[in-house]
Amino acid sequence: MSLPTFLAPDLSGTVVGGVVGLDGDEARHAVVVRRIRVGEQVALTDGVGTTAVVTVSATTKSSLTGTVSAVGSEQPESPRLVVVQAIPKGDRGELAVEMLTEVGADVIVPWAASRSVAVWRGERAAKSLAKWRSTAREAAKQARRSWHPSVAEMASTADVVALLRDAALSVVLHEAGTKPLAALDVPAAGDIVVVVGPEGGISDDELAAFAEAGAEPLRMGRSVLRTSTAGVAAAAALLSRTPRWR
Repeated sequence: MSLPTFLAPDLSGTVVGGVVGLDGDEARHAVVVRRIRVGEQVALTDGVGTTAVVTVSATTKSSLTGTVSAVGSEQPESPRLVVVQAIPKGDRGELAVEMLTEVGADVIVPWAASRSVAVWRGERAAKSLAKWRSTAREAAKQARRSWHPSVAEMASTADVVALLRDAALSVVLHEAGTKPLAALDVPAAGDIVVVVGPEGGISDDELAAFAEAGAEPLRMGRSVLRTSTAGVAAAAALLSRTPRWR
């Protein structure tokens, strides 16, 4: 059984036999919610490649201290998966972020598509982005990922076009695509950028801009998936054909 995992702000310089600790909200979650006790082992990760196995030696309601029994470090996986997720309504955005994190997305980009039902502005934009980032962080811990995905600032269509131009492989999911996703040659390195449209679909102008950047619309099958699940299905299909899943 996997050890309960918590996010440590900094594990640089951590060595076996050393002492590390948690405090603040993460420690309260470990001690109060998860009921971690002295003598138990936990995994601490910094979200940027390093994970330490720690035997807990002391706790308070807002802190946890332990001795390191093992340290592991991983390099970022390749190819890098970037998912541009059109902002959906309600809590479907957090659902998409959670599943994309679990399946292996490395970067999640909220996209203000022209037909997005939900609109992020002002204080709502800041709160929504913070919620997406919190969801990604919690899902990454649940999935035992040593590298946590980043959730970028909200992107415009022009920003998405720039991402597509720089990609090793660019994918725009669309039910009108004539070519199947399964027909693609998937690169072993570089960025794979997947664009997922909103509930109202990707507009003709957006499709034209993406096509000019070298990304033609592709379909996955006969079913039209929700915006919150389409990216997850595409990510799994693509990653299964890379060294990451072999």
